[in-house]
Amino acid sequence: MKWKRTHSCGELTINEVTQSVILMGWVDRRRDHGGIIFIDLRDRYGITQVQVNPNSEAYNEAKKLRSEYVVAFKGVVVARPEGMINTKLKTGEIELVASEIEILNMAATPSIPITGEINASEDLRLKYRFLDLRRADMQSNMIIRHKTAQIVRNYFSDNNFLEIETPFLMKSTPEGARDFLVPSRVWRGKFYALPQSPQTYKQILMISGFDRYFQIVRCFRDEDLRADRQPEFTQIDVEMSFIDEEDVFSIMEGLMVRVMKEILNVEIKTPFQRIPYNTAMEKYGIDRPDLRFGLEIHNISDIVKESEFKVFSDTVKAGNIVAGICAPGCGSFSRKQIDDLTAWTKEAGAKGLVAIKVKENDWDSPLNKFFSDNQRKEIIKQFNANDGDLFLFVADEKNNALPILGDLRIKIAKQQNLINPNLYKMAWVVDFPLFEYSTEEARYVACHHPFTSPVPGDLDKLLSEPEKVRARAYDLILNGLEIAGGSIRISDSDIQSKMFKALGISDKEAQSKFGFLLDALKYGAPPHGGIAFGFDRLIMILTGCSSIRDVIAFPKTASAASLMDGAPSDVSSEQLLELGLKIVDGL
Repeated sequence: MKWKRTHSCGELTINEVTQSVILMGWVDRRRDHGGIIFIDLRDRYGITQVQVNPNSEAYNEAKKLRSEYVVAFKGVVVARPEGMINTKLKTGEIELVASEIEILNMAATPSIPITGEINASEDLRLKYRFLDLRRADMQSNMIIRHKTAQIVRNYFSDNNFLEIETPFLMKSTPEGARDFLVPSRVWRGKFYALPQSPQTYKQILMISGFDRYFQIVRCFRDEDLRADRQPEFTQIDVEMSFIDEEDVFSIMEGLMVRVMKEILNVEIKTPFQRIPYNTAMEKYGIDRPDLRFGLEIHNISDIVKESEFKVFSDTVKAGNIVAGICAPGCGSFSRKQIDDLTAWTKEAGAKGLVAIKVKENDWDSPLNKFFSDNQRKEIIKQFNANDGDLFLFVADEKNNALPILGDLRIKIAKQQNLINPNLYKMAWVVDFPLFEYSTEEARYVACHHPFTSPVPGDLDKLLSEPEKVRARAYDLILNGLEIAGGSIRISDSDIQSKMFKALGISDKEAQSKFGFLLDALKYGAPPHGGIAFGFDRLIMILTGCSSIRDVIAFPKTASAASLMDGAPSDVSSEQLLELGLKIVDGL
């Protein structure tokens, strides 16, 4: 390079008119207007228009420029003529009249568009990620990610937390998703695991006396993927000592207030709503409900159990439920629209869907004759239904009916445009079950992880009635997504041993997997708890994206492949020999 740049392409304003400057960047567009050449020069800060006149030394070189050439211009800043100001650009009041040019690098024709609407497939974008990342919206996503990370670090530092790194090479303790294993060259036949979470390490830090820890940390899980999952992802990891749930809530709510204000200029009110797990499932059919709209689920089993409509009454007598939602203004749905919804619920696993229109404070349905006047009015009252609304009922087992209605609730809300995209509704979901029964493993497994503390009042049920034990666990939800989850941990070694026993983990297995933590608990562990934020998911929400792949610089595909660099790839036989490994075909 002959020069050093003096300004970025998003920096110059009317205040710099008459100044001699040097700009460097990529050619966004080149336009030839009757001899005068205009170049839109782009970098991550913005775009500046460069004017190259025929009498300029730069003119002949400027004629060679093509899209994405890397170029430097030296010239004088001038004000744009009246009527030529571009109000969409920060630099729209000025342009650079170039006197000299240096082509720093030429470029092949881009394989995907850098400016304008992106119509390339995601696979093509991932293959040419170095081009995709030049696009303005992708650069904006990365900038928001950076700013959010700085807010997080500053917030926790302001609140006396220490950022402490934990190992990436750790002991494999499979209890949940599969570990990524790393073979050791030095310890032949032994393996490290990449951390699914720094869970055990942050508990050790609490036992070590670091009462407030945080880390923005990479984590790894070898699991089936979807739009909001990646094999490697980022967490905001937090742990605190001498606290209870309310302390965790207070700190995390303060963080979210700051993030939402500084990134989106949105005011968030605290304290956040608290929703018990069972309430969430019964009202919304899901443990991470979207609270931006109503359409709550109502159980009408008690009202219809004596009705003459056998589909409902027989369902209730069999110990199952009848529940539904009231779709406002959807009484105008056609037969086809209702048939489509019925087909959709059947595909989701329901036995069927009963649709009833509300008209003049009564039902407009051939099913009226199977229900008394009082039963129909009670149902209208329970839903607070109005003329023109539509009831949608499912009769089934509780654990099947509620999730299907939860999905139907979201479907109707999207279909009827009931969701305000500029509204942000947060809540804590609490009182989760501690265990769930795995038919595959024929044992109870931890809903969160085996270090989650049971509610003290449920300790006596830990071994006798594990299905009734509540966890001191909590999730933070935002607009129908879980953005953070955590718990108060077990700090008593006897309770931890009982927890392992309830999970069917023998003393020998517990010592083999978690011996270091169990030993540490014997040396004076403080009461402690924490939480982990899905950082990628949080950035996805802040940027309005629908996939975390759009907020990660170099993500993997749904099959965990990197299309840009070809990972995972074969390795040489020499490398395998060093590690004492052999690839066996057919296994």
